Amino acid sequence: MDEPLRDTRTLVIQLRDRIADLIRDEGLGPGDKLPTEAQLTARFKISRPALREALKLLEQDGVITVEHGRGRFISAMSAVHVDRPITVFESVTDMARQYGYQPKNKVLSIAEEAPDEIIARQLHLQPGERVIRIERLRLEGDTPIMYCLDYVPRSLIPARLYDIDWSGSLLALLDEHKQRPRMSAASVKAVMLPDEVVARNDLRDFGPALLITETCFSAAGLPVIYAIDYHRGSYFTFSLVRK
Repeated sequence: MDEPLRDTRTLVIQLRDRIADLIRDEGLGPGDKLPTEAQLTARFKISRPALREALKLLEQDGVITVEHGRGRFISAMSAVHVDRPITVFESVTDMARQYGYQPKNKVLSIAEEAPDEIIARQLHLQPGERVIRIERLRLEGDTPIMYCLDYVPRSLIPARLYDIDWSGSLLALLDEHKQRPRMSAASVKAVMLPDEVVARNDLRDFGPALLITETCFSAAGLPVIYAIDYHRGSYFTFSLVRK
């Protein structure tokens, strides 16, 4: 019997990974049936709602398919090995931990400001609405591995900026306000950090970066974060599957 889940990743994400391990360890292949919800909840000592969220992630990743009235089956996509699917939606901290890092957040600046045209369009803001701009570094030890900018509609977090610990999880903060993001639309390209960012933050050794720009949406389909994340190229690789 498997031990209860007890690590630092969010429960649903670690459960998703444990089910993926089960599929691999038991040699399940395309067309094989996944154990039932009752069997999985008993095996992992987990609630059924958490299990269903984890199964949804596996379905989104293309690892399993659902046949109504018959159950869940291993998909043909499971035969394709992907080390780190870029299609996974999770917090930046959880993503970094998947690589074996223990990232520390360093807040560089916090501000309330008027959004530019791109940010206003991505967050569906009306004229006059403002955003919170959060600028942070993610460090592995003393080494910067990510430079991150996040923009959040000011209306979603009414508290005074200096009353909030911005070094913590932005997703958890939005969860407190019933606006936790559940999915995103993203674009990816290889770039160098902007010169002014390098000069202002002494990041001359950062090197090439993988820039992921994404708009994150709540369960209601409302945009709640516009994120601009530079992943240090020497520390991160992403994989993708085309179908």
